[in-house]
Amino acid sequence: MFTALKKGRIAALGVIAVSAAVALAGCASGSSSPLGSTSSASASAGAIVVGSQSYYSNEIIAEIYSQALEANGLTVTRKFNIGQRDAYLPALQSGEVTLFPEYTGNLLQFFDKTTTATSADDVFAALKTALPANLTVLDQSQAADQDSYNVTKAFADANGVSSIGDLAKVSGVTLGGNAELATRPYGPPGLLSTYGVTVGFTPIDDSAGPLTLKALLDNTIQVANIYSADPSIGSNNLVTLSDPKHLFLASNVVPLINKDTATPQVTQIINKVSAALTTADLVAMNGQSTVDQKSSADIAKAWLANAKLF
Repeated sequence: MFTALKKGRIAALGVIAVSAAVALAGCASGSSSPLGSTSSASASAGAIVVGSQSYYSNEIIAEIYSQALEANGLTVTRKFNIGQRDAYLPALQSGEVTLFPEYTGNLLQFFDKTTTATSADDVFAALKTALPANLTVLDQSQAADQDSYNVTKAFADANGVSSIGDLAKVSGVTLGGNAELATRPYGPPGLLSTYGVTVGFTPIDDSAGPLTLKALLDNTIQVANIYSADPSIGSNNLVTLSDPKHLFLASNVVPLINKDTATPQVTQIINKVSAALTTADLVAMNGQSTVDQKSSADIAKAWLANAKLF
């Protein structure tokens, strides 16, 4: 009989193979845009330019936005897989990209590293005042997909760990995540200042993807920063450490938009999407991407058909 750990390794390796194939397909597209692939050689005049991070879940949401707008007769150009905030936020401010799915807590901390807001409503209110003058956010969704620290069940059981603070009693712990986590407020510095936890750090730049999961299951790292709506948490029986001191801010899905694009029609369409989207939807759609290997376009189309918004 396979143990849960062996099943996790097999699942991780399978996802790695799929990710490699997707990466090769992306390279083969031949896009010359510094911001990633587009749906056409050049953006159509007056088109709404929808962007996404280099994170499959974010791309699914961006595709939902795109198809919802197109279903209402609007022209959309896609610029997906741009990267991290230091790459795409300047593009939003310049108007090269005009609409982007974001996450309230992390976006707030990008602009205000000293914020004291932690709850969903307080974070959203603070975010609206922290944004650059030509950017705004539309309605936040109840759907949340935020950073979380996860360990294997074997590690949790062996060390009596259930919360982030419990890591203080374990020596030789290494945290894994994207390179920028090293200096984020909730990274190693925040672990030390908030919980008195000292960790080593290994950068793994796949946005909590299969390489991060494999490193955790192989015990190369002992703690992994994995987004809370990632189905690999449940499928690999991982333990998400509780965060009673709110090291992580609430991070609800929120549309970030250049004000020139935020017309009443666009606002109404995207707000309908936000009102319907749930965390359970994110987990299910993420599973369709990583396990069922469906495309973002097909996943988005099915969600919109089921939601019956338009």
